[in-house]
This record gives sequence, structure tokens and C-alpha cells, in this order.
Amino acid sequence: MSTTDLKQVARDLESPNLRDRLLALVSLREVDSEAAVPLIEKVLGDESLQVRSMAIFALGVKPTDRNFGLLIELLEDPDYGIRADAAGALGYLGDERALTPLIRLFYEDTDWLVRFSAAVSIGNLRDCDPRAEAVLRDALNSEEVVIQHAAIAALGEIGAVEAVEDILRFARSDDWLVRQRLTEALGNLPTEKTVSALKFLAKDEHPQVAQSAAISLRRLEGQLLD
Repeated sequence: MSTTDLKQVARDLESPNLRDRLLALVSLREVDSEAAVPLIEKVLGDESLQVRSMAIFALGVKPTDRNFGLLIELLEDPDYGIRADAAGALGYLGDERALTPLIRLFYEDTDWLVRFSAAVSIGNLRDCDPRAEAVLRDALNSEEVVIQHAAIAALGEIGAVEAVEDILRFARSDDWLVRQRLTEALGNLPTEKTVSALKFLAKDEHPQVAQSAAISLRRLEGQLLD
């Protein structure tokens, strides 16, 4: 994008018209991070939550030295949706420094959506830090099923083999989505118990669970043979 075009984007981001601001943000997808982020910052405090949310997501996928600090500040926003967006963006950003604030957010925030987003992002960091495993094990005991989903998936993402026993209790969950999430996570956790569990789940009454288990089982058996 030329300098002239970027100037037009900057003007559009200050437009009173919501559509102009949204389209300007969309156009930044093709702009390199260093040029895009200063423009994204213009709308982090926008009156529209939709604009703010889109801008925060952009910070997660347009990495610069500034993004981490900007997202950490947004974790304190009074709007729970913005805090959840910022937590999610930290996961996309992939900065290992995010682990500590994400753990704090999971334990201290009172909104389930924010805690869900924090759990998902801890998995996206793919950090095998024992603290990550500990918080995700705690998340398995959440009263919110979606947080259980996130914790199961995240434990698979970080390769938490020691947590296999903890997640296997979900093999008989009444919720087929939980069972499917379990099969996907087990595919990243090579142990003999994992293989046995996947063979059981490959016979699940729900076809998507059975199919997912079969896929994970083939992947695991290949790893264990290597």
C-alpha cells in the first residue's frame, strides 16, 4: 500500500461513519506490521466496540515491539468483551511473557468469557511451563462447560502428558462436544493409556467423536512406532 493510500486509511479511521472505520481496519490486513500498528492504535479507544474488537484482534496478528504492552493495558479495560479480546490476541501474538498475566486473568476475572479466552490463549502459547499445566488442570473443574472445553484442548496444545489421567474422566461425558475435544487433545499426548482411551472413543455413538478418535489414534500409533 502506498503512502498516499495509508494517509487515506488514517483519515478513514477518524471518520464519523462506522462503516468507513471498519473498512479501513480491514484494508490494513495487507499492510506490514510496522506501518499498520500505529494506525490500529488510533481506534483502540473507539466508541464502537466492534471497531475496538477488530483492532485488538489485529494487534495479535500484526506483531511489533509495542503490541504486548498495548494488549496488557487492555486486560484492565472495564468492558469484559474487550478484556476477552485482549486475552485472545495475546495467544495469537505468541509472546511467552503473556503466560503470567493470562494466569492472573484466569484466576481473578469474574467473567466466564474472559476466563475462557485466557485458557484458550494459554494453550495457544504452547508453553510447557508447569504453571500453564497447573492452571489448565484447575480449569477442568470449572462449572462452565466451555471452559472445560478450552482446558482440555489447551492441555493437548501444550503437550501436558502428565495431565492425561485428569482429562480421561471426560471420556464418558454426556456432552459429545466435550468427548470430541478430548479425542483431539489426546492426539497430542502419546501414552499407552491415551491409545486405549482413543480405541474406546473410536466406538463412540456419535459419528464425529468416533471419526475424530480414529484420526487421533492413527496419528498417535505412528508416533509410538517411530
